[in-house]
Amino acid sequence: MKYGFGIDLGGTTVKIAYFDETGKMLDKWEIPTVTADGGSQILPDIAASVKDYLVRHNIPAGDILGLGIGVPGPVNAKGVVNKCVNLGWGVFNISDTLSSLTGFPVKAGNDANVAALGEFWKGGGQGCDNMVFVTLGTGVGGGIVVEGNLLHGAHGSGAEIGHLVLNRDETVKCNCGKYGCVEQYCSATGIVRLAKRHLEGTDAPSTLRGAENLTCKDIFDAAKDGDKEALTILDQVYRYMGEFLANVCSVVNPEVVVIGGGVSKAGQVLIDGVALEETYLPVQGITYPLSDSDTFTVPEGCVFLLGDHRDNSLDSRFWQEPFIPVSNIRSRALVDISLLPGNSWLGVR
Repeated sequence: MKYGFGIDLGGTTVKIAYFDETGKMLDKWEIPTVTADGGSQILPDIAASVKDYLVRHNIPAGDILGLGIGVPGPVNAKGVVNKCVNLGWGVFNISDTLSSLTGFPVKAGNDANVAALGEFWKGGGQGCDNMVFVTLGTGVGGGIVVEGNLLHGAHGSGAEIGHLVLNRDETVKCNCGKYGCVEQYCSATGIVRLAKRHLEGTDAPSTLRGAENLTCKDIFDAAKDGDKEALTILDQVYRYMGEFLANVCSVVNPEVVVIGGGVSKAGQVLIDGVALEETYLPVQGITYPLSDSDTFTVPEGCVFLLGDHRDNSLDSRFWQEPFIPVSNIRSRALVDISLLPGNSWLGVR
């Protein structure tokens, strides 16, 4: 049996998980992300933590296939990071650098993309060859798998779906510098912004007016309780989200759109609202499972980067192959939305 480490590099914490070659998580822990001095200590800290784990558990180096790491920024297929502003990083090859620090092979990817791989391998995309993964949190991110292969793009920026433009008439600038991006309407912060704009334009009574610090959760909860203004606000959100997903699906034509992130904790009401906006042929017949956020999706996706999954396990043959071969996984049925946890809120970041 061989093993690997999956690493989710975030702006405040680094989540590290230890897996066997079948994708079973055996252990997990976190270390702080030290961004001082241009983030120069981040990779040495990760390397030290991995080495310490191997020593403490008497794990031979020969049992380790390597490390997979998800990074909050663009990463091309060769492991070159094209700046991570939140970490203070410029352009460099993270795979080569971390490999030299640990002595193990390293594969790297954008965190949203490797989260998509985690869903593709062990989550809502199991059994599919074509899948879109959408994260609805503070922002909107995603990952796309086409014919069993992860879409990286020429510069590691493939599937930046949160910055597709939905409204050319928007007067407020998105963080990216454009106007009317998906993120401004479908993220948790975007939904709150829409709610505040709507409430400013009407005198109609609403329980939302009494919220000290209005949150996305407040809006969905009020709608569930029948608040008419909250329902109107969410109708807007569903229209934007339906158009957004229809545009993506018109290009990709996936079997499944997996929805994750804090907003997905709204549960079935979100899926039902989006389904009402299925007006385009490429969107019809697609299922919308909710991501199970209790799983370490990014580390699972990182470990997935390590292997040849034609037998649904990790395999050292991957290191002789020129691309990420993630096709032909058909061993599991699609997740039934009704079986997924969807009505309990874990909070929106």
